[in-house]
Amino acid sequence: MKEKRDNSVPTVLSIAGFDGSGGAGIQADTKTISSLGCYAMNVLTALPVQNTQGVRTIYDIPTEAVSDQLEVIFDDIYPDAIKIGMVHSVALVKTISHFLRDYRGQIVFDPVMISTSGHKLIQDETIQACVSELFPLSTVITPNLDEISELIQRRVDDVEKMEKAGEQLLQSTGVQAVLVKGGHLDAEILTTLLLQRGEPPIPFQSPRIQTRNTHGSGCTLSSAIASYLALDYELEAAVGSALEYVHYAIRGSKDLRIGKGSGPLNHFFNPQKLVIHEMDR
Repeated sequence: MKEKRDNSVPTVLSIAGFDGSGGAGIQADTKTISSLGCYAMNVLTALPVQNTQGVRTIYDIPTEAVSDQLEVIFDDIYPDAIKIGMVHSVALVKTISHFLRDYRGQIVFDPVMISTSGHKLIQDETIQACVSELFPLSTVITPNLDEISELIQRRVDDVEKMEKAGEQLLQSTGVQAVLVKGGHLDAEILTTLLLQRGEPPIPFQSPRIQTRNTHGSGCTLSSAIASYLALDYELEAAVGSALEYVHYAIRGSKDLRIGKGSGPLNHFFNPQKLVIHEMDR
């Protein structure tokens, strides 16, 4: 692992899949990281063929290509924080985890497992590899309700179950913190829970925005958390600020018409509308 080098702006690396329609994956990550004042870098892990209506197929990226991408980035620009998204094979999990085993920054892992339409995007053995290899390296993981239901093999559909599921992951895996996202709750006030070892759960609440434009919201949230961590925010403050950023990005796009399906967020809304949490900076 190369020595960390000083950069004039915080640097964030997105290790994730592709979205040619521009709303999710490394495209959403780059927009988010850039809009929050950090320098964005990418390592491509997969080539999903997708648009606002869904994923049609996924083309593999060779593990050697992923390893080479990581090596060339770290050889030049040491990232202050890393966001990991789509990792859809055991070989990729092992390649990434092996490379990052001595990484000295913070890692946000968004375990992309279930498509918006409810289809599993990765096989069971890859899920288990993520749990055993990537969870212990992560500062925080950010599953939605479908993903955490898959991880604990039990349906999670309310706040009480969210808390129990997050605690189960803390106890059974090496992860440091779990952010259970409540965007799929059947409620007008959405609750997201941050659970950390030895700490009471921290709830974050926001009103539901009536819009179809939520494509890439999970990618955006995880890369926003990574950006705030790169900006030296403590985890609770990073999560709170990132959730607020996503809320305004969704609100800023709620009336847009882009594509025939679930449209993208407005990553470049008026930043003056965003009140940054200053706690624990």
